[in-house]
Amino acid sequence: MAESEPKDADVTAAVLVIGDEILSGRTQDTNTNYIARFLAALGIDLKEARVVGDSQEEIVSALNALRSRYTYVFTTGGIGPTHDDITADAVAAVFGARIDFHPEALATLAQRYKPGEFNEMRKRMTRIPEGATLIKNSVSTAPGFQMANVFVMAGVPMIMRAMMEELAPRLRRGAVAQAATVEATIPEGRIAAALADIQKNHQMVSIGSYPFYREDGFGTQLVVRGRNQAEVEAAADAVEAAVRAEGVEPKRIQA
Repeated sequence: MAESEPKDADVTAAVLVIGDEILSGRTQDTNTNYIARFLAALGIDLKEARVVGDSQEEIVSALNALRSRYTYVFTTGGIGPTHDDITADAVAAVFGARIDFHPEALATLAQRYKPGEFNEMRKRMTRIPEGATLIKNSVSTAPGFQMANVFVMAGVPMIMRAMMEELAPRLRRGAVAQAATVEATIPEGRIAAALADIQKNHQMVSIGSYPFYREDGFGTQLVVRGRNQAEVEAAADAVEAAVRAEGVEPKRIQA
C-alpha cells in the first residue's frame, strides 16, 4: 500500500466459493470464515459470500457481478487437475483472455513429481489466463493467480491459507474495525426497542444482537462494531445502561 493511501478508505471484498461438493453437503466450507477473519485484520470488509457449482456460466455470472461491486473478489475451489476444475477457464472468459500453460508454473510443478508422473491432468493445474499474476503455494506448489481484482485460490483449506498469506502484501488496507461485546442473561426481545434507540443515536457503529443457549441458562450477546474506538465505547456504555434498566447486570466480554 502506498504511503499516501488513506487508512480509512472503504476497502471491500466478496468471496465466491466454487464446487458441487459444497452445494451437495459432501464438503463443508470453512474457507469463508477464515478469509473473513483474515481480511478483517487488514481493515477489509467482507460484504458478500456466494456459493456456485461447477458451471462455467454460473461462475462467470457471479464474478462479473462481484468484481464490479467490490474492491476485491476471492475465489476458492476449482483449480485442481480434474475435468470439473474449470475456474481458470471461467476467469479467462470473464476477462476475454487466452489461457495456456504458464511457463513458470509448469517448470515449478514439474519439479515436484518423479519422472513420468507429471501427466497431462496434473499439467492442467498450470493453465493460467494470459496477463494473470501467479499466487505462489508453499504447500503443494500448484499456484493460484490474480487477474485484476480477482484472486483465484485452491479449495483445500491448508493450501488456500498459504495463498492468502502470499497475496496479502498486494492488498490495500483499511481502518481496522473495533468491537465491544456486552453479554447479559436477558432475552433479546426484551432489549430490542432500547437497542433500536441506541442505534439511532450512534450511527457511526453497528449493533448486533446474538442470543445464546447454554447449560447454565440463556442470554444475549450484544456486539457493537465500528472504526472509531470512542464511538464504539460510547455505544457499548449505552447498551450496558439499557440492560441495567431491565434489572440485569451486564458483563463486558473481552475479545
